[in-house]
Amino acid sequence: MSKKTFKEFVKKNPSLIKHVKSGDMTWQKFYEMYDLYGEDDNVWNDYIKQEVAEKAAVSSVGLVDFLSWLKTINLDSLQEGIGSVQRVLGVFQDLTNKDTKKEETYKPRPLYKHFED
Repeated sequence: MSKKTFKEFVKKNPSLIKHVKSGDMTWQKFYEMYDLYGEDDNVWNDYIKQEVAEKAAVSSVGLVDFLSWLKTINLDSLQEGIGSVQRVLGVFQDLTNKDTKKEETYKPRPLYKHFED
């Protein structure tokens, strides 16, 4: 097994990084396990299953947190904020429309005509 394949294995399983940072394992021990058993052995189940369980816990907690966050939103202040954004966009729209209307409505006076002759 080469170092490149071990690095790719670690990229596929980022939970291994957490174990090294927490001090449970070292990169040397992980590399030795990888060298002896390979990627598909049951030795990795303890380290990779934790990642799957953590992802499931995060997704369920995330939904609960999101719903509780939705309950705390003040709808009146949200409506005021949206109204102010709409007013600002209306001002920008008016400014851009006035410039284009001036160019469209202006017609130069013919050279041979003098003051509505």
